[in-house]
Amino acid sequence: MSVAKIIEISSSSTKGLEDAVKEGLKKTAKTVKHIKGAWVNDIKVLTDDKGAVTEWRVNMRVNFVIE
Repeated sequence: MSVAKIIEISSSSTKGLEDAVKEGLKKTAKTVKHIKGAWVNDIKVLTDDKGAVTEWRVNMRVNFVIE
């Protein structure tokens, strides 16, 4: 039997949505072992005065197996 835990993290990137997710997971993996997946449950963007996207932000639920 295995037990999993879910944590919620926030991450951002000026490059794009995929980069925000990847960088958030990469940083989380430095302290959390056995990550099995993530659900992006919120997406937000920051814009400049002309409406161009300047930063992507995501909130994710990351699940991992407890040893």
